[in-house]
Amino acid sequence: MIKLHDLYFKPFISEQEILDVVTRMANDIANDLGDEIPVFIGILNGSFMFVSDFVKKFPKPCEVTFIKLASYEGLKSTDDIQRLIGLTQDLTGRTVIILEDIIDSGKTLAEVHRIFKNENVKELKIATLFYKPEAYKKDFKLHYVGIEIPTKFIVGYGLDFDGLGRDLPEVYQLKTTQHMTNIVLFGPPGAGKGTQANFLKEKYNLIHISTGDVFRFNIKNETALGMLAQSYMDKGELVPDKVTIDMLAAEVEKNADANGFIFDGFPRTDAQAKALDDLLDEKDSEINAMIALEVNDKILVERLLERGKTSGRPDDADENIIRNRVKEYYKKTAILKDYYKAQDKYYGVDGVGSIEEITQRLSKVIDQL
Repeated sequence: MIKLHDLYFKPFISEQEILDVVTRMANDIANDLGDEIPVFIGILNGSFMFVSDFVKKFPKPCEVTFIKLASYEGLKSTDDIQRLIGLTQDLTGRTVIILEDIIDSGKTLAEVHRIFKNENVKELKIATLFYKPEAYKKDFKLHYVGIEIPTKFIVGYGLDFDGLGRDLPEVYQLKTTQHMTNIVLFGPPGAGKGTQANFLKEKYNLIHISTGDVFRFNIKNETALGMLAQSYMDKGELVPDKVTIDMLAAEVEKNADANGFIFDGFPRTDAQAKALDDLLDEKDSEINAMIALEVNDKILVERLLERGKTSGRPDDADENIIRNRVKEYYKKTAILKDYYKAQDKYYGVDGVGSIEEITQRLSKVIDQL
C-alpha cells in the first residue's frame, strides 16, 4: 500500500506484467508494419515511461516524438483539452502511431484525431497501454490495446495523482475504502472470545460479525440465503462455503461505512480464508490480522465446566465433549494459523488473566496494525 497526498493506493499491475505487455505490443506493431518506418507519437505527460520502454522493445527502425495535451485535474477527466505542445515535423504520407498511456472516456483521443486530420498522414493508428472499456464513450478505433482495466483510478508508470506517482515502475489502484481495520478473532471454546469481541467492537467502533448469529438471523427471518442454508441442514449436509460467504457479504454491504469488522467463527478452512480475502478485496479492503486467544487446555476445561452450571448447554457439562471440542478447534486453527502467518498477519495473545488484562493485550496488537 502507498499513500499519495491524502489517499491510499493498493498494488494493481506489477512491473514485470507491464513490461511483458509492452514487449507484446511492440512485436505486434512491428509485424503489422513490415519494413515501413513509422513515427511514434507519445502523449505527454503520462506516456513518457510507456514510450521509453516501447521503443526499446521495438525491433526495427522508428522515429519518436511527443505532443502534450492537458485533460486531467486530480481524479477527474475534464472537458477542456488544450494542445500545449504541437508537432514540429512534416508527417505527410507517413504512418503515425499514437502511443497513449491510458484511454478512458476518449476525450483526449478526439482531440488527437482533430489535430492529425490536417497533417495528411498516410495512416493514423492508436495504441494504448491501458484501456477502460466501461468508460470509453467514443467511436474511434483502438488498433492496439495492452491491458483492459476497470474504471477505478490508477497511478504509476507515468500516471499521476496531482503530480505524484509518475515515477513508480508498477501500477497502483485507488483504495476507495480508507482506514478500515478487519480482524479475524479466534479462540478455543472457553477462551472468552465473545466477551472480548464485545469490548473490542465498542472500543474501536467495529462491526462484530458472528457466523452463528448471521446464520440464525437468516434462518429465523427466512431470507433466501437462510432458506437455502436450511435446506442443506435439513438433509444433514454441510452448508456450502458460497452460501456462508454470501451471508457475510450481505452483512458487510449493510455496513459499508463501518470502520472495520471483527469476524468471529469464520473462516475455518484455507478455502474460506481465501474467499474472505476475495470478498474484502472487492470492497478495497483486507484482513489486517488474525488474533488468536491462547489458553491451555486445563483452564479451558475448568472454565467451560463452570460455565455449564449456568449456561444450560449440554456441551459445557461433559468433560469429554469439551476436550473433543478443544481438540477440533486446534485441528482447524492450525491450518489457518499457517495461512495467516504466511501473510505475516497472525498474532497469538495470552488469554489467561482478568477480562481487563486480556482486553489490554488485544488492544496492544490492534493499535499496532
